Amino acid sequence: MTDKPLRIDVLTAFPAVLTAPLEASILGIALKRGVYSAHVHDLREWARDKHRSIDDYPYGGGPGMVLRPEPVFDAVRAISAMDSRSPRIVIMSPRGTRFDQKTAERYSLMERILLVCGRYEGFDERVYSLADEVVSVGDYVLTGGEIPALCVIDATVRLLPGALGDEDSAALESFTTGLLEHPQFTRPSVFEDMQVPEVLLSGDHARIERWRREQAVLMTVRHRPDLIETTSMSDADLAVVEGFERKRDAK
Repeated sequence: MTDKPLRIDVLTAFPAVLTAPLEASILGIALKRGVYSAHVHDLREWARDKHRSIDDYPYGGGPGMVLRPEPVFDAVRAISAMDSRSPRIVIMSPRGTRFDQKTAERYSLMERILLVCGRYEGFDERVYSLADEVVSVGDYVLTGGEIPALCVIDATVRLLPGALGDEDSAALESFTTGLLEHPQFTRPSVFEDMQVPEVLLSGDHARIERWRREQAVLMTVRHRPDLIETTSMSDADLAVVEGFERKRDAK
């Protein structure tokens, strides 16, 4: 391990897609603070012809264009050599393992990550031999890997020390505990006849924490019951789930 901040490299055919998000909000603030460093690389810089072409027609015919292997191989090797720390090479692709909070936590402990973004009909199959892992952000089709890469960066960076104004924020968010986050309220206490729960105005912190945990369990069992099966639950949590299921079945 080194004392250097996490370095994130992104290889893309469209760098402009990433520039503004990396400079905005939490990502931008953390970047200025030196919490992490981000380096966006234009794949066309490694094209081998004067037209800077990086794609070609697929062998065997078919629609669309495929990213050629030569520029990707050249780029990944060159970018890897830009720092003494070897990067974890992650290819963004629908075929990959689903990205989740545990993956973000794992990435936040690394020294360096290189995210490789696809475009068009995807990569020449030989490109996948470069990958340490292949990651997907969901079962749907996007124009390219840039938005998925931003999802990975955002989820990872907010876990780094110093990224958030309140160091407890990341620990209390959805999925970190295995549950969805409890409901949040702010001023005014009454809005269009809808009132903030009395417990949140009570000043009783122990009672508030119990309420928040109960609401997190209820939120999860209502909207993401699949998460309940994989989350460590206390007897009190299970009682909340059972009470919800009894009411639901009674309707």
